[in-house]
Amino acid sequence: MEIRKIQMTGGSSYVLSLPKTWVTERNIKKNDPIGVVAQADGTLLITPNIHYDSTARLKEFALKDYSDPDTLLRSLIGAYISGFTMIRISSAGRIPPKVRQVVRKFTQMTIGQEVAEESDNSIVLKDILNPSEMPFENTLRRMYVIVKAMHEDGLYSLEQGKRELAEDVAARDTDVDRLHWLIHRQFSLIVENPALSLKMEITPVLAATYYQISRIVERVGDHAVLIAQSSLVLVDKGIDRQLVSKLAALGDSSLDVFNKSIQAIYSGTIRSANKIISDADELEPQYHTLADSTRKMKVQEAIAVNQIIQSLHRITEYSADIAEILINRMVAEL
Repeated sequence: MEIRKIQMTGGSSYVLSLPKTWVTERNIKKNDPIGVVAQADGTLLITPNIHYDSTARLKEFALKDYSDPDTLLRSLIGAYISGFTMIRISSAGRIPPKVRQVVRKFTQMTIGQEVAEESDNSIVLKDILNPSEMPFENTLRRMYVIVKAMHEDGLYSLEQGKRELAEDVAARDTDVDRLHWLIHRQFSLIVENPALSLKMEITPVLAATYYQISRIVERVGDHAVLIAQSSLVLVDKGIDRQLVSKLAALGDSSLDVFNKSIQAIYSGTIRSANKIISDADELEPQYHTLADSTRKMKVQEAIAVNQIIQSLHRITEYSADIAEILINRMVAEL
C-alpha cells in the first residue's frame, strides 16, 4: 500500500495527489474527469471510467485446445459469466458440424448471445444485451416465479397422475439456469466495472447478495426437477393415496417457507428472517417421520418417495439459507 498525505488548498479544499504510474498507464491528461465512488466500508474508489464502458472484451478459443464439444460448451459458459462481450472460436481447418451445434446450443442457453460473424474456420459471438436493462431484482423475481411453478407442478403431477406435467417441469429448468447465469454475469461485470454499479443503482455488496440468492434459487429448481422425475416413477405404480396426500401437504409447507424467504428479500426484517429459520427447523421431524414410513415399500417406489422427501427437505434448508444471507445483510446495514 502506498501512503500519501492529504494537502489543503484555498483554506477549505482537501487535495490528494495520484500516483504518476497509475495516471500514465491510463493515459489520464490534465483536466480529465475522474470518478470518485464512496464504498460501504468508508473507502473511496477512484476510476477514470465515469460512464459504463461497453467496449468489447474479446475471448478467443482455438479448437485445437478442446478435445470434445462438452469441454468447449463449459468454456463458452465460463466466458459468458465472466463478462466477455465478444467470443471468437477459430480452427485451422473447417469447423466441424458438432462445434456449430454447440454454438447454437450455447446461444439458446444464454441471454443476449448472438452469432455476429461466421465463416468456414471461425465463429464470432457478440453480446447484444445492455446489462442496465435487466435489473437484478427483476431477474430474480422471474427465477422465483418459474421455480415456484415447477415446485407446485412436480407434486401436482403426482397427485393427478399427469406425466406430461412432470416432464414439462424438467424442461423449464433451462430457463432458470439462463436467468441465474445472467445474474452471475452482471455481478462479474459490476466487479470489473464500478461505473455499471452506479448506472444500475446497486452497490456491489447488494449485487453479491442477489448473486448468492440466485444460486440458491437455481438449486431449488434442480430439486423441483428431482421431485418431478420421482413423480414420473410413481405415477404408474398406484402408491397409497394417503401417502400422496402426506407428500403434498409437506410440499405445501416446504413451498410456504420458500415463498416467505423470497418475500423477505424485498420487505423482510431481521425478525421475520429469523422466523423463517425457525419454521424450517420445525419441519425437520416431519421429513424424518415420513421417510421412516417407506421402509416396507417396494425398492423402486421407496427410492422415488425418499427422493421427493429429501428434495423437499433441501428446499426448506435452502430457504433458511436465504434467510441467513438476508440477516447478514440487514445486520450490516444497521
